[in-house]
Amino acid sequence: MRASPLSESRAARFGTGTLYLVPVALGDGGASPVLPPATLEVVRSLHAFVVENAKSARRFLKSVAYPHPLRQARFCVLDEHTREGDLDALLAPLLAGEDWGLMSEAGCPTVADPGAALVRRAHDAGVRVVPLVGPSSIVLALMASGMNGQRFTFHGYLPVDRAERAARVREIEARAHQATQVFIETPYRNPALLQSLLETCRADTLLCIAADLTLPAEFIATRVIADWKKKPPDLNQRPAVFLLSRAS
Repeated sequence: MRASPLSESRAARFGTGTLYLVPVALGDGGASPVLPPATLEVVRSLHAFVVENAKSARRFLKSVAYPHPLRQARFCVLDEHTREGDLDALLAPLLAGEDWGLMSEAGCPTVADPGAALVRRAHDAGVRVVPLVGPSSIVLALMASGMNGQRFTFHGYLPVDRAERAARVREIEARAHQATQVFIETPYRNPALLQSLLETCRADTLLCIAADLTLPAEFIATRVIADWKKKPPDLNQRPAVFLLSRAS
């Protein structure tokens, strides 16, 4: 597929194409309410994408009124099974002057997402990287938590093993007076994580739970552990972000 005149001029200037980091909606609420027109304009102009899941990517493109036939769009998969040696093949079209979009499963690419490896390789190769504006569940949860937004640490996913998870929670809680501690879990394991937090953390530790962000069922609340124990929410199958904080 021949690059557009804009892509050709950009390639002449930078020597490569551009890797656009494409944010997507956080759930099934649709992209239009959370993605600005400028982001949608870029997405609709692209013909090739690096994605975690091609089916999800096609569904997202349909939701933003993608103007080109989806059967003609190119999708290359980058997920947790992608080998280091495969990154060069993903980078090759960009080095040849093509523009590509990097798309995560939910939210912003490269945050708790395997796409970070390709972005690092792009920088090493001198490829222009452009992050597009869109929703970040991490930032939205931090904004709404009432916790320290100047100093925070994002831990990604905690261990699946119960004992290891509890040990990690204790370690994170010990740092919660220095900075807000942020972490996530796969939606179907949320109940196990919440139970671990309630069993492990001190009664006066603050816990913020931000679930279904940007969706109609959005739930955000910050309470001490003792209060959460009285009435824990049902988080099963609900995308959620967890934040811990303690008074200095």
